[in-house]
Amino acid sequence: MKAFVDQNTCISCGLCEGICPEVFSLETGVSQAIEGIIPAEYEDATREACDGCPVTAISIEE
Repeated sequence: MKAFVDQNTCISCGLCEGICPEVFSLETGVSQAIEGIIPAEYEDATREACDGCPVTAISIEE
């Protein structure tokens, strides 16, 4: 699984980072996901962050 954030859509609310800081960060002002494959132990939290994003800026590639 990989996660992607549309940085043009992101409103920097921090929800994704709050749910899964191992995958998402707002270091640059908008959310960004780690590059590459997400470790299995973080997949559920990554899906939760994707589902909870208020502007649907996060997408997941299985």
